Amino acid sequence: MKRRTFVKSSILTGVAASILPAMSNATEAPAPTAEYYELRIYSFKNEIQQKLTEDYWKDAAIPAMNRLGVKHIGVFTEMNPAGPTKLYVLVQYNGIAHLATIADALEKDQAYQNKGSLYLNAPATAPAYERIESSLMKAFTHMPHLEALEKRNRIFELRQYQSASEAAGKKKIEMFNDEGEIDIFKRLGFAPVFWGETVIGTLRPNLTYMITFDDMEAKAAHWKAFGSDPQWKKISSVPEYADALLVSKITSTMLVPTAYSQI
Repeated sequence: MKRRTFVKSSILTGVAASILPAMSNATEAPAPTAEYYELRIYSFKNEIQQKLTEDYWKDAAIPAMNRLGVKHIGVFTEMNPAGPTKLYVLVQYNGIAHLATIADALEKDQAYQNKGSLYLNAPATAPAYERIESSLMKAFTHMPHLEALEKRNRIFELRQYQSASEAAGKKKIEMFNDEGEIDIFKRLGFAPVFWGETVIGTLRPNLTYMITFDDMEAKAAHWKAFGSDPQWKKISSVPEYADALLVSKITSTMLVPTAYSQI
């Protein structure tokens, strides 16, 4: 086995072993499989790099990963970029075991290797990107499956809530899962795409989610309705759920999907 393939397999196997719950009895019914989401953020220094990476996802990666059972891959650009251009890629996996099979399968997929060759084999003198920032998220129990919305003109908001401690992060997740915060978003028409707890990545502990709007005016109206919602006021008034205790930083990024995005 080639060293590169062995290293990739070893890393993914280690990730799976650290996240998959142990089965105490082989005869017990398996627990429901949670979806996992990979978020990649590419940074570029010029349009040539961006086109090379976009062509890779459009022509090679998305078709190949779809063949391997990845249902939806979202590819987005920033609505109002500040600084170097970035590309956001969101990949939906059926579970951690599914994720662990992808890298080896792509190594053996000749059609993928051929169509993605310019990106995969870009020389050091002309790289396909500057850097990739990547994180792995586990779906929330109260929204265990990604919702790929019908394709039409809309904007996406990617929000990340950082917490000062693991305990605070778990408490914030509890608000979404157990206290009905996700239900408020759905009832008010935010059309959420996913909620995920970051298990591997930067700026942990954090949770990340994606919601959608028709335009910026609709965004403002929805958040105004959320802030004045009676159920939200009831939840947020509980002392143990105060944002000052649970959230140390909120980041919001407005995104627009590419023409070939599956989300």
